[in-house]
Amino acid sequence: MYCLELAGDADDEAFAALEARRAAADAVSVVAPGVATARGVRTERVRHLAYTHRVAELVGRTDASVESAVALLEAASIDREGSVAVRGRNVRSTADASTSEAERALGGVLVDRGFSVDLDDPDHELRAVFSGEDCFLGWEVAASVRDFGQRRPTDRPFFQPGSMAPLDARAYVNVAAGRALPDATVLDPMCGTGGILVEAGLVGARALGSDAQWKMARGARENLSALLPTDDWDVVRGDATDLPFRDDAADAVVFDAPYGRQSKIARHELSDLVGGALSEVARVAPSAVLVADRSWEEAAEDAGLRVEERFERRVHGSLVRHVHVLSRE
Repeated sequence: MYCLELAGDADDEAFAALEARRAAADAVSVVAPGVATARGVRTERVRHLAYTHRVAELVGRTDASVESAVALLEAASIDREGSVAVRGRNVRSTADASTSEAERALGGVLVDRGFSVDLDDPDHELRAVFSGEDCFLGWEVAASVRDFGQRRPTDRPFFQPGSMAPLDARAYVNVAAGRALPDATVLDPMCGTGGILVEAGLVGARALGSDAQWKMARGARENLSALLPTDDWDVVRGDATDLPFRDDAADAVVFDAPYGRQSKIARHELSDLVGGALSEVARVAPSAVLVADRSWEEAAEDAGLRVEERFERRVHGSLVRHVHVLSRE
């Protein structure tokens, strides 16, 4: 059994669990604020998750007190040796426990059992996660790489307002492509500045994009050239309602529909654009994530897609993203 430390706030937990389940773990369940458990984990994929910070092999679960955590560790069998560091965390300050006291006390137990302490480069790291009424002890096995701030939309060679944050783009790619990663092809038919495609490339997928505007297609190519370490991508100019790709060209589609405005493609009303794009999604890939400022469930079903999940995620002010997780009927 594994313990997952989830990122985000309380409203993100169900979405975080879905991302982990789709891309890296089995039988994921949220069991406490900011904490989930899983039966199995693909540790090599954890580094690419957006809404999971760390994964630990679970030693056990007990009451959220230092005394209970110490008793749990003293009773546990430990089949490892060498140096160790203990890291405590109080999730959103939901537990009445001192993490510094827990680190000292649990470190003392491990020293008594023959470990040396190395806070800089330990052989093993014990996580003590206090959340609500519970404490979870586990040996860290993987952590995500939190480098999203290095790819802020405003820092890219080509920028346009309204670009999606890299953290969210990464999560949507993981949800859509899931177990097909890293050998997946991910398509964004309204790619804009290419932010979703960048995150797809960084998790190992082949990135395909199209946009109706030459300006956007050129700008996306500029960003992908600057930010992806490989050239396993392509961006073309194309109409999202008539994509220049063959049937089943991709493993997953991820796209961010226009928000509250007409499409830049003059001949399309917004409803025609999104409905037509969804019909093309059903043709080119078995799985998709559509992000929009409203529900497009009916249009997705009309296009022959099943709405497996839909999340409403507040971005700021009155802007709420409706995240549709879709699969081909």
